[in-house]
Parts: sequence; structure tokens; C-alpha cells
Amino acid sequence: MAGLGSLLGLLLLAISFSAAKRFRDVVGHRGAAAPGHGHQEPLHGWSPDQNSWNENLYPVWKDGDPRWKNCWKGGQVRAILTSDSPALVGSSITFVVSLVFPRCQKEDESGNIIYDRSCKNGTASSPDSYVYNWTMWTEERDWGKCPNRSAHHVFPDGKPFPCHPGWKRKNFVYVFHTLDQYFQKIGRSSAVVSINTAKMTLGPQLMEVTVYRRGCRTYVPVASTRDIYMVTDKIPVFVNISQKNDRNSSDEIFIKDLPILFDVHIHDPNHFLNTSTISYKWEFGDNSGLFVSNSPIFNHTYTLNGSFILNLTVQAAAPGPCPGPLPSPATPTPPHFIVSTVNSSDAITPSPTGASLQDQRWGEAPDESCQVIRYGHFMASLTIVEGILEVNIIQMTNIQMSPTEDSTVDFIVTCQGNTPTDVCTVISDPTCLWPQNTVCGPVEVNDQCLVTVRRAFSEAGMYCVNLTLSNEVSLALTSTLISINGRAPGSSARAGTAILSSISALIVFTVLLTFFVYKRYKEYKPIESCPEKVVNDNGLDVSFHKEKAVFFPANNEKDPLLKKGARIV
Repeated sequence: MAGLGSLLGLLLLAISFSAAKRFRDVVGHRGAAAPGHGHQEPLHGWSPDQNSWNENLYPVWKDGDPRWKNCWKGGQVRAILTSDSPALVGSSITFVVSLVFPRCQKEDESGNIIYDRSCKNGTASSPDSYVYNWTMWTEERDWGKCPNRSAHHVFPDGKPFPCHPGWKRKNFVYVFHTLDQYFQKIGRSSAVVSINTAKMTLGPQLMEVTVYRRGCRTYVPVASTRDIYMVTDKIPVFVNISQKNDRNSSDEIFIKDLPILFDVHIHDPNHFLNTSTISYKWEFGDNSGLFVSNSPIFNHTYTLNGSFILNLTVQAAAPGPCPGPLPSPATPTPPHFIVSTVNSSDAITPSPTGASLQDQRWGEAPDESCQVIRYGHFMASLTIVEGILEVNIIQMTNIQMSPTEDSTVDFIVTCQGNTPTDVCTVISDPTCLWPQNTVCGPVEVNDQCLVTVRRAFSEAGMYCVNLTLSNEVSLALTSTLISINGRAPGSSARAGTAILSSISALIVFTVLLTFFVYKRYKEYKPIESCPEKVVNDNGLDVSFHKEKAVFFPANNEKDPLLKKGARIV
């Protein structure tokens, strides 16, 4: 019976172990088909997904579980995963996970989630300013201690949180999973992970991330996301193609007899090829030959119309693994250069040797710096057509219009190449920075490719005039500075000015005359002794006194004669 009991105990223990969750069961693609990758070597710092998952501390919810709707206050949290893929094998690839909270929620400096008071109608339903106040939880639970002392501050596989400054403000747990391995870390509303791709399988791969938040007793799942990334042995190459008078560079239609600028960009966000020597081999498809350059910028001019295939090959000596020891040959190897081909795009750089291959012992020097030749390719189909090559203003003529109308100028423009069909005029300030007026419309061109553009100016001043002539595939620009004088006054204006001048002169003359008369008769004049004037004055005085005596009786008390002394007459 004792043996039977032991057997049952072992059976129950085995069943419990088999029922335990593993990382592969929790974050292993969640039912999605992952790209095949076959055998994968261990990644530095990552763990195999056969390890057990602590489901008591980190509960597992399947897709469609109703608990997902209530795992966060105020809505659901979204996780956005991005990477700097594609990555050249041997370089590093970086993944960034960012959490997007419900509307009007944000993370503060302490790592708590609060309501954004500046958001309209965001906090009407909650008087509290906190969505999750983890700082208060830390004080209550004494979470300020090193996490190695707490059974709560552990990852799903039981490993304690790293004890470093600021760990208490990181209230989210991120679990990354790829290539049958996982990596776990704590963070705030975003997390960054970089992986060296030297031991990664080439091709597309799947990265999955599961995010948990702190809870009172357990961690609560809040979001999950996934993204495809690419590891390649080809240098990722992109070429920006542009031309001076090309109207639309994205249609791959360019103009004959004008230089085309090819600007090569290598996707190398981790600067893996910074110390590499890079060469560029150009074939333009027009029988112009092969061009090799060390510069990523190159110019080429097509002199014929038609379609051409552009081929670019980029070659770089990238850091790579050193090959292991090779078996010694049966016969001595004469001195020569040896090139070992790794695959279709990898080649070990030649090394001179006068001894046997076994004496090189490359594989026994892990710190030795070796280089592998990597290649990148770019191909494009270009269409070359006739276009407008150049336009120039050769003459400007003022047009005499009615005195009351705007000043008008005719711009005589000459063009080279294809015939333009439209013209746009932009009138700006003298610095050509602030447009004031824009006029566009069709234009007629004569046999000599001369264009007359008439434009009106409402005010006097200095202007910058830009003329752009275009057709379906090309456009060309020319500009000039022009000074516009004020309009000449008309006859009506001259008449009005004369009338105003006359009125002003008359007013001035009247004022002066009035002032002169007032001054003349205001001042005192003594009585002259001229006999004739005395007679006349006396007669006038007698008459005046007679009339005064009738209408204004005199008061003798005020007569000045009374003031004199008595005298005998």
C-alpha cells in the first residue's frame, strides 16, 4: 500500500508539473502562425521559453476573455511595437514598445497614471486626480526596499526585479518573446530592447510582447502586441532620385539633357558599418559604362529618350565572425591569396599567407577582428523624356494704361527644351520670402519659345517676381526684382489741386487784410491843427452833439469843465 501511495503521489506531481504554464504557452504566438526559423542559438541575456510561468502572480487570459474589458480604468490600453528593421546580420536591432492610455490619461513624473486636467470632459466622471496611484501603494506595502527581499517583486519566471535607482517608478512588466526565447524587464509607459543579430536566423521573424501592470495582490495583464522584423545578409539600400526641373520624382520620369542626382542611403540605425569602407558601383543602362565611386552621391545625365534600367551594387567590409580552423591540405599550399566564400553574399576578405591554413588558427582567437564582405543591391526603371530645360526673363516693359488703373508690366520670357503650357507668377516682398499674390493659368508660346506674361501691380514699391513655366513632366523657374513707380495724377486731380490752392490763398489774404485794418483804426490819433479840418470837424461835432442832446440828455456833473477851478468869464 505504501508503494502504491508513493506511485500515486509521483503521478499527481507529474500531472501538476505537466499542467504548469510555460512561457511558450503564454506568449507563444497566441494562436498566430509564426515564420519558421528552425534551430536557433541562444541569444545573449535571453532565456528558453520552456521555463515555467508563475500563473498565480501573473494570471493568463485568453483572447476574447471578458476580463480584458475591465483590466484598466476608463477604457483599454493599446501597446504599439516598432523596430528599426531590417537589420544587417551582425548588427543590433532595437524594439520599442509604447503604451497608449485611454483618452485624458497620462503618466506623471513618479510613474503614476493621472487624469489630464487640460483635457476637455476628461475628468467629469471622476473627482480623483489619479487613475492608479502606485506611489501610495509603495508607501503602504513598504515597496521601497530592494526587490530581492520581496516575493511580490519578481518576474513571471521567479527572478527578482533588478535593484537599481528608480525601479519603484517602473510599474509595468514587459515580456518579449521571439525565436523560442524570452526577455523580461520592468519599465514605465514604454520599454526598449536591443538584440545583436549575429546569432539570429536570417529571414522574417516574429516578436511578441505581453504587458502587465502592478496590482494589489497580483499583476494584471493590460495589453499585448506583435510585429514582424527582418534579419538579412544584404545591406539595406535606398536611393533618393531627384532632378532640378522634374515635376514629380515619384513617377520615375525624368528629363533628358539635365543631370539626375542619385543619393544613396544605407539603413544602418546602429552605425554597424561606420568603420567599413563602402564602394558604389553604378550601371545606368544607357551604354555609358560602369562607374565606381566611394561617395553615396552621384550625378548622371541621360542624352537619349527612352526607358533605362538602373543597377546599383553597394559593397562594404563589415565586421563578421572569424572562420574556424580548416583541415590541413594533403600537399603544401604555395603562397597565394585565399578567398573563402561563405554564401552568395558573404565573402571573407583575402588574407596573404605563406604557411598552411592550420597555422592561421582564426577560430582560436575570438577577440580577433575579422571582416566579411557584404553587398546591397538597388534597381529602378527610369523613363527619359523631353522637358523644359531653362527659362529666363529677357525683357520687362511698362504698359501705359489709364491713369486710374494699376501699373502693368509685360515680362518677356525665353525657354529652352520642351514647350511650356502653364505659367504661375508669385509676387513677393523684395526678400522673396513672403508671397503677396499668386496667379496661375495657361500660356501661349510662339515658334521661338518666347512667352509674354502680363502682370498688374496695385501699389508702388519693390517686388520679387517668380515665374514658373511648366508642362506635364517638367517645370522651370526664373525670378527678378522690379521697381514699380507711383501712378501719374490725371487732369481731374490737377484741377482739384488748383482749386484747393486758390481757396487757401484767398483765405490767407482775407485774414491778413482784416488784421491790417484792425490795427490801423484801433490805435490813438491826435487832433491835427489844420484849419480846414477844424472847421469841418467842428461842424460835424456840433451836429453830432445836437443829436446826442435829443436822444441822450447830458449829466453836467460829469462834465470835465466842472473839475477845473472857477473863473470869471
